[in-house]
Amino acid sequence: MKSNNLFYISRNYKFRNSAASKPKMDCELILSKNGFKNLGLKQSNYPSSVIGAIISFTSIVIGLIKLPRKSVFCMQYPLSKFYRLVTTVASWKKCTIIIIIHDVKFLMGKHNNAAKEIAKFKKAQYLIVHNESMNDWFLQNGYKGKMVNINVFDYLYPITDNATEQNQESKSVEVVFAGGLSREKSEFIYNVGNLKHKNYTLKLYGAGFESTEEKEGESNLSYQGVFSPEEIISKISGSYGLVWGGSTVDGCSGPFGKYLGYNNPHKTSLYLLCGLPIIVWKKAAISKFIEQEKIGITISSLEELDSVLDKITDSQYREFLKNVERVSSQIAEGHYLSKAIEKVLLDVN
Repeated sequence: MKSNNLFYISRNYKFRNSAASKPKMDCELILSKNGFKNLGLKQSNYPSSVIGAIISFTSIVIGLIKLPRKSVFCMQYPLSKFYRLVTTVASWKKCTIIIIIHDVKFLMGKHNNAAKEIAKFKKAQYLIVHNESMNDWFLQNGYKGKMVNINVFDYLYPITDNATEQNQESKSVEVVFAGGLSREKSEFIYNVGNLKHKNYTLKLYGAGFESTEEKEGESNLSYQGVFSPEEIISKISGSYGLVWGGSTVDGCSGPFGKYLGYNNPHKTSLYLLCGLPIIVWKKAAISKFIEQEKIGITISSLEELDSVLDKITDSQYREFLKNVERVSSQIAEGHYLSKAIEKVLLDVN
């Protein structure tokens, strides 16, 4: 495929400490590295919703006007207000449409009509999906195009000697959890303190933490604060990164837990970039990648965590770290999206 026939349209990404914008911003940069050209305005980060919407709309209109007929056009989903406009014009211009999927609203529990959302994806000839579980869901719900699994999301960051230097020599095990810490999103956090065995500290990074009533020294929860996507890499330290969701310690429940069965949480990539092996729910879709790459452990319940951690030998842990270093270097360079794009373009060609 000729590189002068590959395009995308950038827009404004509202910067937030939740890191909601970083995955999409990184995808644009990786597309550029792979020969795609931005037809719109330069990527921006205005926090104002009004200014941001105006910039995004202007960029999209300019980009669609400039979009050549029968070219290859890559976009990201969700795109909210502008999705129909973009897909309609790209289809009218007979472009090959590639969609990089970040979230599926139906699977998140934010949409109750799977067929209606699937209809949106049918505009695209190619989907870049998270994993086999999400791939299967699209097939079962009538998507007829071709799909490529990304396996894990990239997290662009310049690797330095300090980026993966962690507190591994400490005798106490420190398990890191980064993300939304409110009871609505992560109720399980507050139930960890009720476990009889807790020979580890759960270090929390993010917004919404509600302090517990336990006396100082009795809780194994350690709140570390809120940091930007760039700052947090230098702030996180620990032994493992935890991928969990829902209200209970006994498996992942509710909409957040259900979604783990299909998506690749971006926090997984963050942990790996910080040099942390992963602890993940056994039924999470990302667990297959963790096991295949030998970069962590899978468990059915946090009730098991103490005993599982006790059985990890020093040599096993060093092997985890070695594999994490390999995978994290690929994540930091945009390897996984680049490979997915390469597979799509080989097929297009």
